[in-house]
Amino acid sequence: GTRIGKEMQHASWLEHEFQTLELLAETGADVPRPLVRGENTILMEYLGDEQIAAPSLQEVSLPPAEARALYERIMDNIRAMLKAHRVHGDLSAYNVLYWDGQISIIDFPQAVDPRGNREAYDIFARDVERICQYFEVYGIRANPQAQARRLWDEYRRAVEIPYEREAED
Repeated sequence: GTRIGKEMQHASWLEHEFQTLELLAETGADVPRPLVRGENTILMEYLGDEQIAAPSLQEVSLPPAEARALYERIMDNIRAMLKAHRVHGDLSAYNVLYWDGQISIIDFPQAVDPRGNREAYDIFARDVERICQYFEVYGIRANPQAQARRLWDEYRRAVEIPYEREAED
């Protein structure tokens, strides 16, 4: 709780986010490419133009024909993040930037490695649910629980991660 302790915690948070962005960018996920980290900031790839930065998906109205493709693209990114052993932890339309048909997922300080986090499946399922809820407005009906379970099953077969929730049932 000291000033020095808080500074160390902040530096650790920034380093975690920077490393997560580097890892995901290397895998080809739609994230801003991190360029450099400073004492208090991360400089990353910019999405937008000279007048305005890309808005969050929450702030735009998508053309209906584009919504399905973007939904699939985000689900592909969720799968890619999981394959890289990362669960976003706060994924929603607020943390997806949109520009000229392209997306960029941001805000990773709370990302977790599912191999060492007992709550990973619940966190993951919540991320999937939030994305599915956003796209319901566009007529995309997905069962978030089934979608999360299917993606998690793919992942756990590859790395042998158990469901923590099954132990509770």
